[in-house]
Amino acid sequence: MTGNSTMRHRNAALLAITKVEADEVVPSSQADEVLAGTFERLRMPKGLLERLAGVKERREWAPGRHFTDGAVEAGQAALEQAGVRPEQVGLLINASVTRDGYEPAVSVSVHHRLGLPSSALNFDVTNACLGFVNGLTIAATMIDAGAIDYAVVVAGEDPRPWHRETYERLQAPGVTRADVVREFATLTLGCGAAAAVVGPADRHPEGHRVAGSVTRSATEHHGLCIGGFDGMFTDATGLLKHGVGLLEQAWNDAHADGWDWQEMDRYIGHQVSMSHTNKLFADVGIDPDRFPVTFPFWGNVAAAALPMTLALEAESLGAGDRVLLLGVGSGLNATYMEIDW
Repeated sequence: MTGNSTMRHRNAALLAITKVEADEVVPSSQADEVLAGTFERLRMPKGLLERLAGVKERREWAPGRHFTDGAVEAGQAALEQAGVRPEQVGLLINASVTRDGYEPAVSVSVHHRLGLPSSALNFDVTNACLGFVNGLTIAATMIDAGAIDYAVVVAGEDPRPWHRETYERLQAPGVTRADVVREFATLTLGCGAAAAVVGPADRHPEGHRVAGSVTRSATEHHGLCIGGFDGMFTDATGLLKHGVGLLEQAWNDAHADGWDWQEMDRYIGHQVSMSHTNKLFADVGIDPDRFPVTFPFWGNVAAAALPMTLALEAESLGAGDRVLLLGVGSGLNATYMEIDW
């Protein structure tokens, strides 16, 4: 099965990938302290975030720092790393889950602060935690088509408003165990930012070829994880089962269509929790030694989690390495993307 969700790129390369870690470290014990009364009343043990999700700590932006500050810093660093001038950019995509309102798009302030030309398209791509990979696909496709020369993809995340709302709700006297479980995933979310520059491979032999991607959807499960301005509410068991199940289906479809991802040098996945990661290893068969985990110290940084992890690992990747990006976004959508280093 090929279809429009299987893509092979001809002339697109990743020229830069950068990350910005948020300023302040927040230990997972903070949740125990804030929710001590609730946990005691419900007879729930402390240390749930670390024991169940594997999240020891996460990060938050310092007071006065906005998530777009991180996105702009990452974008500036990526342009410098790629050796691309702002006036050469033809496309900016913001892929973050975080936004201050329904409009304007987050991309407009990032576009302005990066000093991009008025001729550079800019817009947001929102697809839960899969948005950054979708942004890379759009950029690579437009470069293949000759519509643009260079694209910048950014994501800056800040779940602090969700944390405040969640803590307030879970301290209410009538809260049940089911309420805590339903909002538990919110407390694993962390702040951070990432950016990438994509350009034409034929002009940049030093670049990393974007070989292509395979995407599959299971939108019948669109109600498993719902996020709004007041927080995120998750059916964790259903998301674990059907999310990893969709990754397994996409993996099998990709190999039936001629892709070979059994022996990649690195697997860079969206970072959720230890339970999701272990199920991925078991069901898909990915080698745990080639799958770096960052959620223990960053938490789940939404759409920025995967590119931040790639930026961290890029320091140890060498020419000829094959890298597979993979992730699931609420809804559900799952994507694998191969990049040849």
